[in-house]
Amino acid sequence: MSAEPSKKQKKDPTQRDARPIVWMIAFLVVAMIVYFVLLGRTGVQLIAHGGVVAVGLGIGVLILPFLGAWLIWSTLRAGIEHQKLARIMAQEGRELNVSDLPRRASGRIEREAADELFAQVKQEWEANPSDWHNTYRIARAYDYAGDRSRAREMMKRAVAQFHGREQRPSA
Repeated sequence: MSAEPSKKQKKDPTQRDARPIVWMIAFLVVAMIVYFVLLGRTGVQLIAHGGVVAVGLGIGVLILPFLGAWLIWSTLRAGIEHQKLARIMAQEGRELNVSDLPRRASGRIEREAADELFAQVKQEWEANPSDWHNTYRIARAYDYAGDRSRAREMMKRAVAQFHGREQRPSA
């Protein structure tokens, strides 16, 4: 018998298969593209109608697919960037370990434990706020503490720092 791991061995339960999520995102993007095409066609038909109100509505309807495409693009791009940082943090062993923290029945981390984790990570971040690793960690700590808006803001900053485009903190 060889000492190599078998392909049939159980996978690490913390490593979930991303394919279902990727397929769902792909399906939603395709559905949105079809919707945008239909919406664009409706906008063109309204403009072709020729009335002042119809032209105004047609222009407004034509703007919506472009706005939707931008939203999809920016959301997917941000998600890909966040996953890249998460992968690097995991490879470096610097991801926040929350496996031992007490959890509610819903699976969320207990508020007191999340606040304690946040206080610890905030001290690390304050010691070196220009390091994207620390900014990533505080973004995750904000998320665990339930402050989604600051978590998003700090994650954007971590991505900018990773790419060398420093942003001024507002936290």
